[in-house]
Amino acid sequence: MKLQDELPVHHQLGAVYRWGAAFCGVVLLVFGVLGFADALSPFDTAGQSIAGMSTNGALSLISVLVGLALITGGVIGGNVASTLNMTVGTLFLLSGFVHIFILDRPANLLDFGMTNVVFSFVMGLVILTFGMYGRVSSKLPHDNPYWQRRHPREAAEESLARRRQPAPAGTLPAGTRRTAALRGPTGSPGPRDSR
Repeated sequence: MKLQDELPVHHQLGAVYRWGAAFCGVVLLVFGVLGFADALSPFDTAGQSIAGMSTNGALSLISVLVGLALITGGVIGGNVASTLNMTVGTLFLLSGFVHIFILDRPANLLDFGMTNVVFSFVMGLVILTFGMYGRVSSKLPHDNPYWQRRHPREAAEESLARRRQPAPAGTLPAGTRRTAALRGPTGSPGPRDSR
């Protein structure tokens, strides 16, 4: 099973993945650009602060690159945006866990503070939620393309059952003209035509 085959090109979920990736990418891009605007040195751990978070040149560069990647994923959309959101969200969560243990240590090359760790967790969960929306759940509706892809036999049976259902009263079969339907079985005028 290939991820790019799971979601139809114009499915409604694509908008969630697209806008989620673009929004989070813009937030990271702005943070990174503000860091570059202050001309921070790459691995300075002196505690320069931007938007309430400590940063340095290396963290600004990473923020710009990840922001651009998310914006690109948002432009592409579909499964690419969803998979990218899930990957980046997971990396943000892992980064938060790693940086909890290296706060105030020489290994903290990105100058993370506790606000950075909290931001990493929150942004990771937001990005991950955008990526998993409508894709990961035990109660996906049966018209969801991910459910249909994971349950091909049940999806085929439900589709066949829908096609076999009689047409609702008052609708004409496909290809039938209204005037022909108003005529009787022999082609003579029906009750409505005799008026």
